[in-house]
Amino acid sequence: MPKNESPKSASPHGEFLVVRGAREHNLQNIDVSIPRDALTVITGLSGSGKSSLAFDTIYAEGQRRYVESLSAYARQFLGLMEKPDVDAIEGLSPAISIEQKTAGRNPRSTVGTVTEVYDYLRLLWARVGTPHCPECGKPVRRQSATQIVDGILGWEEGTRIEVLAPLVRGRKGEFRELFEEVRKKGFVRARVDGEIVDLQDTPKLARRQNHDISVVVDRLVVRAEDRQRLADSIETALRAAEGVVEVTVHRGEVREEHLFSEHYACVSCAVNIPELEPRQFSFNSPYGACAGCGGLGIRKEPNPELVLGDSSVSILEGVVLPWGVPRGHLRTTILDGLAAAMEFELNTPWGKLPELVQRVLLYGSEAGGKEVPKKLKWAGILKDVQQRFRDTTSDTVRNQLDEYMSTLPCTVCGGSRLRPESLAVTVHGHSMGAVVDLSVDAALRFFESASTDRTLSADIAGPILKEVTERLSFLINVGLEYLTLGRSAETLSGGEAQRIRLATQIGSRLVGVLYILDEPSIGLHQRDNKRLLTTLEQLRDLGNTVIVVEHDEETIRAADHILDLGPRAGRHGGIVVAEGQLDDVLMSQDSLTGAYLRGEREIPIPAARRAPQPGHELVISGAREHNLQNVTASIPLGTFVTVTGVSGSGKSTLINDILWKSLARRFYRAKMVPGVHERITGMDRIDKVVDIDQSPIGRTPRSNPATYTGLFTIIRELFAEMPESKMRGYGPGRFSFNVKGGRCEACQGDGLVKIEMHFLPDVYVPCEVCKAKRYNRETLEVFYKG
Repeated sequence: MPKNESPKSASPHGEFLVVRGAREHNLQNIDVSIPRDALTVITGLSGSGKSSLAFDTIYAEGQRRYVESLSAYARQFLGLMEKPDVDAIEGLSPAISIEQKTAGRNPRSTVGTVTEVYDYLRLLWARVGTPHCPECGKPVRRQSATQIVDGILGWEEGTRIEVLAPLVRGRKGEFRELFEEVRKKGFVRARVDGEIVDLQDTPKLARRQNHDISVVVDRLVVRAEDRQRLADSIETALRAAEGVVEVTVHRGEVREEHLFSEHYACVSCAVNIPELEPRQFSFNSPYGACAGCGGLGIRKEPNPELVLGDSSVSILEGVVLPWGVPRGHLRTTILDGLAAAMEFELNTPWGKLPELVQRVLLYGSEAGGKEVPKKLKWAGILKDVQQRFRDTTSDTVRNQLDEYMSTLPCTVCGGSRLRPESLAVTVHGHSMGAVVDLSVDAALRFFESASTDRTLSADIAGPILKEVTERLSFLINVGLEYLTLGRSAETLSGGEAQRIRLATQIGSRLVGVLYILDEPSIGLHQRDNKRLLTTLEQLRDLGNTVIVVEHDEETIRAADHILDLGPRAGRHGGIVVAEGQLDDVLMSQDSLTGAYLRGEREIPIPAARRAPQPGHELVISGAREHNLQNVTASIPLGTFVTVTGVSGSGKSTLINDILWKSLARRFYRAKMVPGVHERITGMDRIDKVVDIDQSPIGRTPRSNPATYTGLFTIIRELFAEMPESKMRGYGPGRFSFNVKGGRCEACQGDGLVKIEMHFLPDVYVPCEVCKAKRYNRETLEVFYKG
């Protein structure tokens, strides 16, 4: 589109979003007009007021108006937003902000759940999935009543059993009508939440709790001559429970429960699978979550490298850190028995013990195989620590043991989060766990192939596959094809989380919305920038107004409208130095952005670079984590090193997952487990490592740049050294606005006082006592250089 023409997507009525008198933060009472249904870029150097205009003024006012349009009842739960410092905003649409923020710290959120792709996958597997036996892997088939009877008669003769019809499983309610109905049908007993109750008196159940209800059909003993009675009871239970029967076996005090179904069962393994439902494929539901990790895919387990201390220390000297120096029963009985059985000395340094002995001590007698005496029964050091961690009721002990634990993939589900029965269901030959482990682009190819599978019902699978492929395509269009659907949302960078939300918004296909984005091109390779721009244009062409805070040159050049703020940062910024289309910015002599776009100014490239010293380097060998293909990389020390590549090429895996975690474990005994690699050499040449990531530093009204950087401590110490302070006996604590003594108690050191306005937004006014200075009069009487 030629830039000297009107924006292609601008409203035919020439409508604008008009902001008058914006003074939020450093904005200098500016007026701007932003074309609706167009792509507008707000640019300028850092601190010039871009975010103050886009987010703190336009978006904040949009949100405030929406909240105030709700009822008074709803507003008391949402909280009221303060009105931005602006005279007027006209033409404001419903606003959605997509900022550079991480996707939250919920360990149960994944790329699949955030994008809602996982919800469609659960539906797809439940409706067209093929169940298999989780033990033998064979496809399961439905069982008839005759097959169920034959299976029960194959049990030991004389076994006492109960035949029950399960009517309710894990549902809330009182179920009075259900009890009345089954009583009318002639049933006299039921098992409610594990207890047998008489139906003559209707059981009283808690309405808001989950309950399990099964009607007792018959009680009998397994005998061949009672085949007809058993068959009648099984058929009665199947009719009552719609194809499901529960048989309880009583062996003394032990009760075994067997669930049979007319729907799915493995005859050879005697494994029964209930009717497939979406909740069985949800790791947030007890019906689908792995029992080992509760659906998290990870669990805390003792880490041998954290459990063991210096290898030159013996067991008696305390090499096993959770034990310390062994005493009592552990020393005199358990360890002496182990030493005698495995023929080793307890005072031998750990590093000099045979490998077999180390393995048995750590992992238990079963880890030694046939080389371990059969009489030796030892669970292992790691299991001992795990059991103590799990069983202790003391927070102190748990915190102490937590120092020896690491977060590792669940050994039960392999990190897939689901139960074995759920993972045994396949669609197009793949389980749910296998598909969520695919990258987005690989998953798209899989579902495109599945759409041609004639074994899948087109009427059922077709609409679901259409929704899934559309959402995956949106993720690819914003440059996220390398992510896996099962990746935890808390591991995403701010830019990745933002682009996921962007893809989700495109999928919603809303019209007439104001979208405000914060630098969506951050962390994106230039190869993927074009796809991002296409996505933004697609969002605009749906009939939305898109405002982007951005520094990227390609995005600026692609915009329909540009606002350039400046001329400098802070109090010297907040002014519109250029506005209009690209040509208007290029012609502006006041615009620093225009100077760079014209080529008059450029980022200088160093003529000479620091040469690395031979041998002074970190060498990562054999890196194979995620998509790294046995990579060996050399990082020269004492130089400025950049790791680059297209999105998903393995940059973060190499540096964050392998190098950083390895160094953090070496220097700080961190509990992180590094990615798969052979070795890292050269670590002896450094003595410290600092990781600076994109995590926000937190928001508190008592925190400011001086307190966060530690500068405020120096300032307080400086004022404490003043003659007036020494004469009055003031220490550094006197000059803190967080503790009593020097702060103003009227506002408790905040400088502002909140006035509650009930159904109007709360108002913050300067403290009348300290005049917003935070300190009391006596503290303010101490001066430094006047």
